[in-house]
Amino acid sequence: MKTASPKPAPSRRRGQPDLSGYLQKILNARVYDVATETALEPARNLSRRLGNHVLLKREDQQSVFSFKLRGAYNKMAHLPAEQLARGVICASAGNHAQGVALSARKLGCKAVIVMPVTTPRLKVDAVHALGAEVVLHGDSYSDAYVHALELEKSQGLSFVHPFDDPDVIAGQGTIAMEILRQHQGPIDAVFVAIGGGGLISGVAAYIKAVRPQIQVIGVQTVDSDAMLRSVRAGKRVTLADVGLFADGTAVKQVGVETFRLARALVDDYVVVDTDAVCAAIKDVFQDTRSILEPSGAMGVAAMKQYVDTHKLKGKTLIAITCGANMNFDRLRFVAERAEFGEQREALFAVTIPEERGSFKRFCELIGPRAVTEFNYRIADTKVAHVFVGIAIARRDEAGRIARSFERHGFATVDLTDDELAKQHVRHMVGGHSELARDERLFRFVFPERPGALMRFLATMHPGWNISLFHYRNQGADYGRILVGIQVPKADERAFKSFLETLAYPYVEESANPVYRLFLR
Repeated sequence: MKTASPKPAPSRRRGQPDLSGYLQKILNARVYDVATETALEPARNLSRRLGNHVLLKREDQQSVFSFKLRGAYNKMAHLPAEQLARGVICASAGNHAQGVALSARKLGCKAVIVMPVTTPRLKVDAVHALGAEVVLHGDSYSDAYVHALELEKSQGLSFVHPFDDPDVIAGQGTIAMEILRQHQGPIDAVFVAIGGGGLISGVAAYIKAVRPQIQVIGVQTVDSDAMLRSVRAGKRVTLADVGLFADGTAVKQVGVETFRLARALVDDYVVVDTDAVCAAIKDVFQDTRSILEPSGAMGVAAMKQYVDTHKLKGKTLIAITCGANMNFDRLRFVAERAEFGEQREALFAVTIPEERGSFKRFCELIGPRAVTEFNYRIADTKVAHVFVGIAIARRDEAGRIARSFERHGFATVDLTDDELAKQHVRHMVGGHSELARDERLFRFVFPERPGALMRFLATMHPGWNISLFHYRNQGADYGRILVGIQVPKADERAFKSFLETLAYPYVEESANPVYRLFLR
């Protein structure tokens, strides 16, 4: 489990800021010219499975399929008339962009939107459709933000910040106002996704002013956890890289004001991974027949994790489903990884003797369990390595299955949590080669956009041979490549320098047992 700091952050115990200003701002926020009061719906299947009363605050049902129009409109509606007439500009990964574009159309002003090039096409097209001018720049929100500030000065526009602005925060805080009006009974915790911190700042400011006994739980992904790191450090931390799967929360640095509010008001933080988010998307679909985007499902993923970690029963828990701008092509990846997030598939590398009857004995051990994947290719006269996926009901079953294989003489490696196995090797089993001398294996991640694969290949040193290559476009906003590179010992220093200059995150997998069993 990846639950962080189960006790309130130390700064929270040092006292709460005066919230009367934010309470007044939220009560007087102008959001309902464009936003609707969204439903607070029971999630019956999730409630039954978790043994708690689960409610979903359906911000994915706004006209732009995200909560972001609340803060954007509230900010723009409070601009002086002369500023509004010159136009507005913002930087956004997509949802704030649609909120600003819709607000500009409602208020009759010009809007320029700077978006990262990694933004899903669905969001870019939606902003165009609302009449705004789109400028694509950089690989993350932070890159787009810097460029937007430059355009703000050169074009004389007013900047509408996606999170670090009191009027924007107050607009988002109207969500909490609605929650407490819609459910006046006991509420134990509200789970809120965090990118830059605008949503959780507004929600926490209202809840802690009105019903402070309610726990406000912040949610971040393992590869975009700037707020949690900042709270732990006692100052704002800038991440070198951010994950791109949950693009709506891919922020390298949180805001000044949002950090101040979050460190004082947020009770706890939960960190979730990609598999857990994919499983949560499926959970919400089964309850509502709606498809959330990854950031929109983070609250549900965290709630499930928090319930399991703290053994909660009979509590009333609310997750804000904050967005549903999902590219259809990404569903392929989500469906594949949801099985791992639900802990319903286990992967194993099993070594069996290359002799008559051993394969049958191994299959008999699997018994009536459903086999989800089976890969085998003869590569040795004495032993065979089999890559097998098996359906399970609980995560701890994987260990029991592995121990059963071991007891019957089949050496087994549990690969259920191995990224190399899940992303690449399951598609590549049977790739031994005597020609791959001096081979080193790396996983790389790069923003998925036209020409990105060729640009990646262009960075490779022409003197080093590529001995293995696997790339699969899964409809996500980032590409993942597995590369084997033959590096002579004499080139070690030059190769190290090459890796240090790359602009892509990477993991060396040369020592991974999966590689040694199936590909070495």
